[in-house]
Amino acid sequence: MYRFITTAFALSIPLLLVLLGIEVAVAAWPALSAFKLSFLTSSRWDAVEGVFGAAPAIYGTLVSSALALVIATPLAIGVAIFLSEFAPPWLRQPVAFLVDLLAAIPSVVYGLWGIFVLVPALREYVMPFLSDRLHLGNTPFFSGPAYGPSMLAAGLILAIMVLPYISSVTREVLMAVPRSQREAALALGATRWEMIWGAVLPYARSGIVGGILLGLGRALGETMAVTMVIGNRHEISSSLFAPGYTMASLIANEFSEATNDMHLSALMAVGAVLLLVTVIVNVIARLLVWRVERQGKA
Repeated sequence: MYRFITTAFALSIPLLLVLLGIEVAVAAWPALSAFKLSFLTSSRWDAVEGVFGAAPAIYGTLVSSALALVIATPLAIGVAIFLSEFAPPWLRQPVAFLVDLLAAIPSVVYGLWGIFVLVPALREYVMPFLSDRLHLGNTPFFSGPAYGPSMLAAGLILAIMVLPYISSVTREVLMAVPRSQREAALALGATRWEMIWGAVLPYARSGIVGGILLGLGRALGETMAVTMVIGNRHEISSSLFAPGYTMASLIANEFSEATNDMHLSALMAVGAVLLLVTVIVNVIARLLVWRVERQGKA
């Protein structure tokens, strides 16, 4: 009986995911069938005219998430290496706890911090510095007026939010590397850093990539903090200084104001795309992490 109950509980999770996917797909079908591929490629989002194109929201989601990974990944891997290889025992747990604590902070708190601290700092100091022609102002990525709320602000706040996820997974993967890997490298005359670079990191590579993809899955679905700092403008711009939109922030801003069935279906279609991308990313990440764990037990 106990085995039956626990099996039923375990099967209920994928069943809920399937039911959720079916419900979202059914609600999204009117918009997807009406606009077809143009829903993913068009930049026009006009609820009054009943024309919907989600390209800017998809673009904003991918760019802000990619920017977050570019910033957070080196920091997270560096923290994980320090905690697993260099930190003394008395320091390892407190630092790991503080890093993991970042994941427990509510996203609305990150958003408030972004509005009152991050955005003013970007507008007054960082953006003018980057837009200077002597620095990066000649590139299309750092041109235009310094609004403050922007794709850059969204990327930075996402980087802070995904850092503990990447760091935690990477640390666990590095700890799972067999001790024999380290001892063999040191026995061959490698320094401690050469041992980490040449023996530990290659062994844990797929798991680290899995941790990065888990962070990507977290960044793709973040809503409140991004909505508060990204500017919420439905257009595609190459400049990171320009306001943008993400799929999650688009749904959050307009769902309660949807006045007709097609508008609601278009928002559900955006949610369907976001759900599909997030599920794929997380499945790939879990497979990579499990691969390293099996290697460590072998």
